[in-house]
Amino acid sequence: MLQQVEHKQSGVTISAGPRLKAAMILAIAADVAQMVVFPLFVEGAASPADDVLDLCVAGVLTYLLGWHWEFAPSFMAKLVPGVDFVPLWTLAVANVYRKSRAQVKATTGAGEPAGASGHNR
Repeated sequence: MLQQVEHKQSGVTISAGPRLKAAMILAIAADVAQMVVFPLFVEGAASPADDVLDLCVAGVLTYLLGWHWEFAPSFMAKLVPGVDFVPLWTLAVANVYRKSRAQVKATTGAGEPAGASGHNR
């Protein structure tokens, strides 16, 4: 299970709780929709429905998690025909979570080897 962890990253609070879970569910749903409903989204940048879906997903993910640079490549790549088969939204949210966990570990000192508390002997 995800534990409740909050920290600051560029003034944006990231929580590993309900907002991250909602963001992951939304990202997975959007990626599955773009893969399964292939005939509607096959045109890539020429598909207005695909563009609206990607714009909405980007907006909601930004609302839920704050702005992260991982969202920009996902949004831009979805404009290329055929790239809808790559779950870029899911990968972007997973990467945001991975980076937030690494920063929490760095600030709390978790993951330090025993005896590596910064004291020289």
